[in-house]
Amino acid sequence: PTMITDIRNHLDSCLPCAQNNYRRQKLPGKLKPIQPPEGIWKLLSMDFHGPITPTTKQGNRYIISLTDILSKFVIAKAVRDCSASTATKFLINDVILKYGTPTCILTDNGTHFTAQLMNNLFQHLGVTHLYSTVYHPQTNGQIERFNATMDGKIAALCNERRTNWDEVLQY
Repeated sequence: PTMITDIRNHLDSCLPCAQNNYRRQKLPGKLKPIQPPEGIWKLLSMDFHGPITPTTKQGNRYIISLTDILSKFVIAKAVRDCSASTATKFLINDVILKYGTPTCILTDNGTHFTAQLMNNLFQHLGVTHLYSTVYHPQTNGQIERFNATMDGKIAALCNERRTNWDEVLQY
């Protein structure tokens, strides 16, 4: 009968969780939600996160992640750099070959996403590439929120030196 209370007490007593999971509340005001896409895999959001210190044993310093805006399905992978080549390989090998080609992808204006290599890939696949407003990360808020949540979870699961964050990324 006290299971919910027991679970809350157990979670509240987890020191790494308490240190790394920040509570965030929205400021009061009018909400301006974006219209949801017509279906899954229609609008995806992609971003690099990092550099994360320390570098892992495998040399990874960044995380590239992609979120389906409608279903909230996330694909994340630890990578060594944040180049256009890395983003292209991730899209082809970890996204398109496994799940199919999306209709539209939203990214920030980083050079890794504005590079000719990315534009050629999107044009070849027939994918619409949308850019978020410069210096306005809220445009791509869903992936930015995932990155913030992921930081706390990874920190709670890592070893003390935090050199294995790429190994716990899948959890």
